Amino acid sequence: MNTKISIALLACASLCISSCSNDDNPESEPTSTPTTSALRLNLQGLSNLGSSEVYEGWVMVDGTPKSTGTFTVNDAGMASSTTFNVDSQDLENATAFVLSVEPTNDPDPAPSEIKILSGAFSGDTAMVNTNEMIGDFGDISGTFFLRTPTDEMMGAPNNMNDQYGVWFGDIDQGMPPVANFKLPMLDSSKWVYEGWVVADGVPISTGRFSSFEMQDDFNNFSQTGGKPGPNLPGEDFFINPPTGINFPLDVRNKMVIISVEPAVNDDPAPFLLKPLAATSSMMLVQNQSFIKNTNAIPTGNVTR
Repeated sequence: MNTKISIALLACASLCISSCSNDDNPESEPTSTPTTSALRLNLQGLSNLGSSEVYEGWVMVDGTPKSTGTFTVNDAGMASSTTFNVDSQDLENATAFVLSVEPTNDPDPAPSEIKILSGAFSGDTAMVNTNEMIGDFGDISGTFFLRTPTDEMMGAPNNMNDQYGVWFGDIDQGMPPVANFKLPMLDSSKWVYEGWVVADGVPISTGRFSSFEMQDDFNNFSQTGGKPGPNLPGEDFFINPPTGINFPLDVRNKMVIISVEPAVNDDPAPFLLKPLAATSSMMLVQNQSFIKNTNAIPTGNVTR
């Protein structure tokens, strides 16, 4: 009798130890699955970056950027995706949203220096614009004029072929012409302005500049040996034409553009941010006004 009781007690003890051991085994506990929530982008003014670059969104969590995913934009301005699944905890704790431009095949997990939009969350919405990352393009203006000084000898009168050059400034107030851009000053270590004339669908750079009161960094198309150009950004189009373009180039009835370019970018076409644009008229040596190019100034909102 005592032997049977002892065996029964041992069996119960063994079962209890086995059950307790299974309860303490972390492998038997269900694992928690991270939850995600939707982040929705409603952005305007973005353009096709081509095959080598993409847009990437980021939420700032305790000062650290967390990627929300990448997307592209087609020629019609439509994004490949506008809704992204983001870790719910990160999205709840996010204080701001940032949009950057990244290489398509990017091994770097951090955002690039080319950040174009940002905005702080107020409740569940962040209004995003270029103000913090680049500059405020809300109230902007400028003028340009057609004039070709570089093919005239010093002391000689105007040779009356001013349709072959464009300079950015005010000539209506007399000589010398003066700067009159109303544009934000840029951090020149990250961003620069660049002028363009579009001929037969081909954008032709007039040069990059950070100062409105100095010549830009390019004069390869201007004639040599004549008068210098004014102390303004701009270019005459006489020599060294790009492939497929005939010089001298008549700027009349051509699109003239001022873009904002990443300082590290040497793309032969304008960057997506083109705050000022106008089609040149037939007027020579007279001010022509730029128009604010609202469709090429990115803005929008982000909701979580």
